[in-house]
Amino acid sequence: MRALYAGLGLLSVALGAVGAVLPIMPTVPFLLLAVYFFARSNPEWERKILDHPHWGPQVRDWRERRAISRKAKVLAILAMAAGTVFTWYTLGAPWYYVSIAVLVIAGGWIATRNE
Repeated sequence: MRALYAGLGLLSVALGAVGAVLPIMPTVPFLLLAVYFFARSNPEWERKILDHPHWGPQVRDWRERRAISRKAKVLAILAMAAGTVFTWYTLGAPWYYVSIAVLVIAGGWIATRNE
């Protein structure tokens, strides 16, 4: 079971790394998954994520207080808005309605989290 958790943790870190580069894909949710899996398989790797100078504070804030910083909220909502505009320009109707729905639902949820 530890090997499965370790594999899922590594996959989550890889997806988080992709999200760090692509604006349309999130990073921190995948790192939260990685921390969950590493807590059950490899505490040293869990600690490396929690101690990371850039991503660690965001992961710790969520883990300890279910909080998202104001800066992260603004950046996340702006990225979703940019994705909606991109969808409108490239795919048009009816696809940009899906992007608008994601922006309203996910953006609303993010905006209402603790800071």
